Amino acid sequence: MEIGSSQFFASEVLAYNNTGIITGTGGGDGGKFYWFQDMEDDKKRSGNNEFMDLHSSISLFDDEMKHEQLQWFTDPDQGRGAVFESNYSETNDYFDQIQSHYTEIDEFDDSRKKRARKSSSPVSVPATEDSGPSQSGGTGRRLWVKDRSKDWWEKCNHPDFPDEEFKRAFRMSKSTFDMICKELESTVMKKNTTLRDAIPVRQRVAVCIWRLATGEPLRMVSKRFGLGISTCHKLVLEVCAAIKTVLMPKYVQWPDENKLNKTKLEFESVTGIPNVAGAIYTTHVPIIAPKSNAAAYLNKKQTEKTQKQSYSITLQGIVDPTGVFTDVSIGWPGSMSDEQIFEKSAFHQSAVKGQVKGVWVVGSKGYPLMDWVLVPYAHQNLTWTQHAFNEKIEEIEKMGKEAFARLKGRWSCLQKRADVKLQELPAVLGACCVLHNICELRNEEMEPELKIEISDDEVVPENNLRSMVAVQARDYIAHNLLHHGLAGTGFL
Repeated sequence: MEIGSSQFFASEVLAYNNTGIITGTGGGDGGKFYWFQDMEDDKKRSGNNEFMDLHSSISLFDDEMKHEQLQWFTDPDQGRGAVFESNYSETNDYFDQIQSHYTEIDEFDDSRKKRARKSSSPVSVPATEDSGPSQSGGTGRRLWVKDRSKDWWEKCNHPDFPDEEFKRAFRMSKSTFDMICKELESTVMKKNTTLRDAIPVRQRVAVCIWRLATGEPLRMVSKRFGLGISTCHKLVLEVCAAIKTVLMPKYVQWPDENKLNKTKLEFESVTGIPNVAGAIYTTHVPIIAPKSNAAAYLNKKQTEKTQKQSYSITLQGIVDPTGVFTDVSIGWPGSMSDEQIFEKSAFHQSAVKGQVKGVWVVGSKGYPLMDWVLVPYAHQNLTWTQHAFNEKIEEIEKMGKEAFARLKGRWSCLQKRADVKLQELPAVLGACCVLHNICELRNEEMEPELKIEISDDEVVPENNLRSMVAVQARDYIAHNLLHHGLAGTGFL
């Protein structure tokens, strides 16, 4: 927020005298003060008048000195010491006056330059949260702000603005946007103050969503919405935090028993694999190299590909058949493997405690085979049964991967190097996951040009078999898949 202030003198009765000095009443010692005439009076007089007066005074001083020198030689009886002392005192007084005169001239020049700068400074406008009112009552302070155009946002916010264009800008329909604003209103709304009007809730939410959707730099967000760059940055973080706090518990949650049964049936109808609760996938979000502990965030695989040091944080999630996130683990350093990140997740902690039973989460070769994690066969020379099983697993993996592709395609900020502080990134990524789920649940279709393909390298764990029970269960599922498939074709 670019706001400055300047003090104004109280009104005075001013008069100009013959010496070029302004005298006045209503302040200062004895009710009088001295000041130079303002710029308009100064323009009416010749700039050389004061210097002509000074020249006349110096000539008069020279005449007086000559007269006193003549008196010195013609009247030797006079006390020469007294005359010298008198002249010395008068000379000092006169030069003090000259010095004071030049000081006042300098002060006048400084004052004139300040007024010139103010005349070219930004216009004073009625303020919102990014700007103050033109004058606060009774304080004598005026707030100066940069006049920014809000035309684009006002156009988007108009009831007659086409829904197609609104969706192209904000990745969602007006009705979905209105719902989000209503959900967040009590959390993000601010009250008006004596200095400024608060930014409306709809504009606050729009700044955040547009920034996440486009990934544009803050200066572009500032131009779009007519707000200061620092204000836009603050709004993005505040709204992301509100989304994470208010909406994440509602829209990102592990399904209850009824939903879980429905999810298992949907996966089984597509692949034939029973008791699948979701597909797990891990993606990397590029970041600027942190100042401390940068090695922990080094994305080794991406660095090898590009031959440039790449840093990232991770986003791991479990998705259902519709591509909705049911669990997320956000913010672990990019040097960690999928297996390490999974072991840090809340889902894994719940599973270890025995809170996840009778279901599988399907992952890639980057995850170990466990009692609740089903992965493809990773060894060489696969049998026909194992190969058929891997194909079905890949179908489930594809569902998870496509969900992450829609996440990154819809919220383009995830494709670019994040320019926010490392500790603020989890809230931003969490907000993207919540908004993704809302769009998926409300059947918000993506524009074709937003669709992308993602590829995150996998590292096969050294110990990829963690449970012999899971090994036997996988073999049993693979055997049933093959024979049921052949039975369906009439081969058996």
